[in-house]
Amino acid sequence: MPGKGESHAHGDEQPVSVVALHRHPFRVTVIGSGNWGTTIAKVVAENTAQHPHLFCKQVSMWVFDEKVGDEMLTEIINTKHQNVKYLPNIDLPTNLVANPDLIDSVRDADILVFNIPHQFLGRIVDQLKGHVKPHVRAISCLKGFEVGRKGVQLLSSYITDELGIQCGALSGANLAPEVAKEHWSETTVAYQLPKDFRGEGYDVDHRVLKVLFHRPYFHVNVIDDVAGISIAGALKNVVALGCGFVEGLGWGNNAAAAIQRVGLGEIIKFGRTFFPECKVETYYQESAGVADLITTCSGGRNVKVAKMMAKTGKDAFEVERDLLNGQSAQGIITCKEVHEWLDTCEMTKEYPLFEAVYQIVYNGVPMKNLPDLIEELDSFVTEDDDLSGSDLSRSDLSRSDIADAAVVDNEGPLVDA
Repeated sequence: MPGKGESHAHGDEQPVSVVALHRHPFRVTVIGSGNWGTTIAKVVAENTAQHPHLFCKQVSMWVFDEKVGDEMLTEIINTKHQNVKYLPNIDLPTNLVANPDLIDSVRDADILVFNIPHQFLGRIVDQLKGHVKPHVRAISCLKGFEVGRKGVQLLSSYITDELGIQCGALSGANLAPEVAKEHWSETTVAYQLPKDFRGEGYDVDHRVLKVLFHRPYFHVNVIDDVAGISIAGALKNVVALGCGFVEGLGWGNNAAAAIQRVGLGEIIKFGRTFFPECKVETYYQESAGVADLITTCSGGRNVKVAKMMAKTGKDAFEVERDLLNGQSAQGIITCKEVHEWLDTCEMTKEYPLFEAVYQIVYNGVPMKNLPDLIEELDSFVTEDDDLSGSDLSRSDLSRSDIADAAVVDNEGPLVDA
């Protein structure tokens, strides 16, 4: 294990920054301290220490404080330099400072990195209102959507609208424990320069973000397509639940590959339908696209929860509590948000995998019905097929059975903080 602030050699030295800054160094705060939040904070703190002309060395990390044994988590992080609850056995840089006071942690910050379960974003943003200056820039590492009076909204856009600050996104094929152990991987950062951009050397741009997040073990590509990587990052968790179901049923790799194929198609279709500004090539060229889908469907929280659901018969929220040590499987919330939006648009039948995952999680539809729920058989209906005068195809009939299997209220159980 490398020492604090050091990293393994990966045949790629950290690039020397050629960014000339004409202002005081950027001060960075990470909001969130789960395993991914702490991992990203580690990456950022290593880079701020290495590039003092660009960034203030100390990085503040807001921690939802809780007791671990006889000590508070914040105290443990600041004295032992490990997040023993959410990222155990990983040394953290000494310039990463945990702060249990949200407002104090963002004071004088120039760059905010949001990395919390997305269902808690609303309450965090409400607390931050009036405490974040308009010139602050942000990156969202959250996975999900905001569905409300404005329709379906990217979380980065929600942060921009609610706080009045420009916000991009970070997403990629990144399982937190592997990144934390400094196993080589790559990610995508997407950011669009705001209308009030103050100029190169005075404001956050693509080069600044590259230096902030890139490590020899964590390669970063910076692009403009915030919508594309956000959509892929959110919806891959829904697909991962589907993969977990079939793996838990013992159906093997062929079934999991089929789920991923259907899922990728629905991800691209969702993006092109509701966020036409996204670029199709993002889904297959960037780490945030198909690479993230493959990684998430081969491991991670959503697959683990879905597999355990299949093996035990327990509901998603019970498994999440039992299995994840206080963390969240984001696909559980995201599939509900997607269903609600598609239902509003009367388009649930156009996304059979997303709808099937929702119905399994919230309405108790049997997992073994998944192949019938996602299969398109319209082209195979012949004149000899007896549909009793109905113009419904076999696949439509299969999906219509969903309503009969609903056993709980559509709102589903709530998730506690």
